[in-house]
Amino acid sequence: MDLKNYIASVQDFPKEGILFRDITPLMADGEAFHYACNELIEYAKEVGATVVVGPESRGFIFGCPVAHALKIGFIPVRKPGKLPRETVSMKYDLEYGSNELHMHSDSIKKGDKVLIIDDLLATGGTVDATIKLIEKMGGEVVGCGFLIELVDLKGRELLKGYNVKALMEYEGE
Repeated sequence: MDLKNYIASVQDFPKEGILFRDITPLMADGEAFHYACNELIEYAKEVGATVVVGPESRGFIFGCPVAHALKIGFIPVRKPGKLPRETVSMKYDLEYGSNELHMHSDSIKKGDKVLIIDDLLATGGTVDATIKLIEKMGGEVVGCGFLIELVDLKGRELLKGYNVKALMEYEGE
């Protein structure tokens, strides 16, 4: 299945000069959404994940079905002030700003084999910060799975040494 047929390109969103890849048409199509989730489930099996971590909010959309299918846990990564218990945090840069990520301090156990799932790999800042949080807590990142990779933004270079899979790639398109 060519998943690019289910991605809408929106010019100048969220600001001028950005070509936004909108995944909502893919999510709205049951067959395409099922196919994408199954591809990520197979990847999770390949890397031997024992837990899935997903940055908010689109990492939840694809990470939860993977964790559910494999009967393993899902751990959310949230923005400041969204988690009710003690957290660990990491600041990071985005392609058009900066932010901070939080995880519950007891969410990752030493030796967990963690698969990070998100919708988009752009500059890699969000995933790099997520990796640092996971490793700080003793988890082993066994893979990073994405729906889309924006190749020209070179996020994969920041993740050198990690197993990275993207279901679709866009480069300067």
